[in-house]
Amino acid sequence: MLKRHWLLLFTICWWQLTIQAQSSIIPRPVAYRPDAGVFVLDADTRLLLTEPALAGAAQLLQRYVQEAGVPVAVAASSGGNAISLKVDSNRVPDLEGYLLQVTSTAITLTGHDLAGVLHGIQSLRQLWQPGNARLRIPACEMTDHPRFGYRSMALDVSRHFFSIDFLQQYIDLLALYKFNTFHWHLTDDQGWRIEIKKYPRLQSVAAWRSATLIGHKKETPHRFDGKRYGGYYTQQEVKQLVRYAAQRGITIIPEIEMPGHALAALAAYPQLGCTGGPYAAARFWGVFDDVFCAGNDSVFTFLQDVLDEVMYLFPSTRIHIGGDECPKTRWQQCARCQQRMKALSLKDEHALQSWFVQRIEQYLNSRDRQIIGWDEILEGGLAPNATVMSWRGEEGGLQAAQQRHPVIMTPETHVYFDYYQSRRNREPVAAGHYTPLQKVYSYRPAATLADSLQRYIIGLEGQAWSEYLVSEQQARYMIFPRAMALAEVAWSPDSLRQYDHFLSRLRGQTRLLQQYGITADNRFDEVVLDKVTTRPGAVLLTLSSTAPEGAIRYTLDGSMPGLNSLHYTQPVVLTRSATLKAQAFDRLGRAVGSVLEQPVTVHKATGAAVQLTNKPLARWDPGSEALVNGIQGTHRYNDAQWLGFSGSDGEAIIDLGSEQSIGQVRMNWLNYHWQRIWAPVVLEIAVADEGKSFKTVFTQTHFGINGINPVKAVIGTLPVRYIRIKAINKGLLPPGEYGAGSQALLMIDEVIVE
Repeated sequence: MLKRHWLLLFTICWWQLTIQAQSSIIPRPVAYRPDAGVFVLDADTRLLLTEPALAGAAQLLQRYVQEAGVPVAVAASSGGNAISLKVDSNRVPDLEGYLLQVTSTAITLTGHDLAGVLHGIQSLRQLWQPGNARLRIPACEMTDHPRFGYRSMALDVSRHFFSIDFLQQYIDLLALYKFNTFHWHLTDDQGWRIEIKKYPRLQSVAAWRSATLIGHKKETPHRFDGKRYGGYYTQQEVKQLVRYAAQRGITIIPEIEMPGHALAALAAYPQLGCTGGPYAAARFWGVFDDVFCAGNDSVFTFLQDVLDEVMYLFPSTRIHIGGDECPKTRWQQCARCQQRMKALSLKDEHALQSWFVQRIEQYLNSRDRQIIGWDEILEGGLAPNATVMSWRGEEGGLQAAQQRHPVIMTPETHVYFDYYQSRRNREPVAAGHYTPLQKVYSYRPAATLADSLQRYIIGLEGQAWSEYLVSEQQARYMIFPRAMALAEVAWSPDSLRQYDHFLSRLRGQTRLLQQYGITADNRFDEVVLDKVTTRPGAVLLTLSSTAPEGAIRYTLDGSMPGLNSLHYTQPVVLTRSATLKAQAFDRLGRAVGSVLEQPVTVHKATGAAVQLTNKPLARWDPGSEALVNGIQGTHRYNDAQWLGFSGSDGEAIIDLGSEQSIGQVRMNWLNYHWQRIWAPVVLEIAVADEGKSFKTVFTQTHFGINGINPVKAVIGTLPVRYIRIKAINKGLLPPGEYGAGSQALLMIDEVIVE
């Protein structure tokens, strides 16, 4: 009886360990088969080294095991339980693939190549459960390989500087989740971060700025902290980091920005600009007119010298040369640039940029290197051997693939991790927009591309721009766990991707993440407002939470929700104005995440039909019903409530359904010039009765507030069925303004009729 009891207990423990292990691997392996038994890794275990080429991998595994509290030795043979590392490309045919076999007495890890062995080690780390100077690993067989050959995360160190210790930790995390590339954004307008021995002023001048912007750049007047800020990485530090990354299967690709984003370099060497300066490293964020002079041959001497030292430090096949957001203002006014265009018979400044990029590409090609450029390098003609990094959506990447160029997809709509991950007010300042964990996980790269061209999509990359990553702690918070979702998109087959399954495994990563100072809080499980629908006179709010076995409780009276509050089971219907507060609770009654707080205004136009004359920009098109759904947009404008019109006028006709007596119309317009968002030049409100003969009742031409500009049109008591809102767009932004020459964005939210 006692024997049967212990057998049952062992079976239960093994089953729990197996389930826990199987549900913890990120990215999800191609195939996982649990088996009976548990391998116990303790001080008697040996790491067998039979292939000298795997010595580094064995030492890395030894370090991981020791960090987990178990001292183990690397040996050529073993009399007890052992872990064997092997390379066998016949048995494991896929590049970077591995076969992990765990029994109660042995672990065998076979890789297609060294990279495969390193990936298998990371899966082993995610499998083991520590305790009492031993690690327990459930018996299993795992067959795995990546979907894409290029899997990368970027980090911008120009806007905010990060220590070498942090960068090593970052690389450790990338390796843990099977990324194989780190894109290091080293130069920009706000600082030059790499030592170039031939140009010492890049260290003494370009690496420093006089102050840093406080708050968001859309807030004016701009405020600065008055503190000198900067730093750079010595060549010795770069070499050490490149070596550290290579030991973990990570290739570092450096980015040296050109021809734009060059203010810091121009501050050090003003003769490289079109005007000769003076210049200074930028104290705030954005795009600046001063760029490298395309008509000056000394610019290319400088850049080639810089790239020579960069190539000496980085063995990567590809070098990123930027190529994005290069204003042509200075080139249009520069006699040398215009002379260059004339001599080369170039039709415009876009063609001049293409020539600039191609000249740099030819130089790098002559050194057996290839370039990566942002999708702007398509403008004016694509360099012959360039890899395109598509960030402004997927369109540039699809065009490049159709031209048979390698493409790395990094659309800001899904994989920019400087964007907000929650719409709660508690979130620290971020760049803008809203990219929750689920949106990252939902990304389907190049889904519309023809099968014959899919091979040109070589991989994916997530972006961590650091304008608002003011500390290493903030960087960790913003990047993880979203980078883990991207890791699975880049590695695992589409057929195995299930968001609920991913969340279950993500919750099992807490122990590993804590080792790197990351608190994987449950903000991704908090209540979200999934959908807002309307019917005449009513607003319906659909809520959800991914908290397992949890419940949503809500209130409408202003009180905080608790376990005794209303239980959410179906959409909340509001027929009068109120503030919804909702909270998720887990099965133990503990609050999950923060409280959702959503004010709703029910008014005469709620649920009315809305006809738009012009279509909003895709990113800012939540649907015309957003104008009358009772939800007002916030100052962060990332809440899917603002309609945005790029270059076109905003015109809407609201049909109240029948003649009604109304007295006023209210609405909000955004005015953030540093985001290219301008209030209307003229706003006109007209009303009509059943006969639809419109009469103008309100006109406004001045909007002076930076931020949300409220409009209140008191029109007297009139019988009205139709309301026409017409706002004239600023159009092309004038010289001297941020984004000069580009289209202004006109943004409106809720139209409240009372």
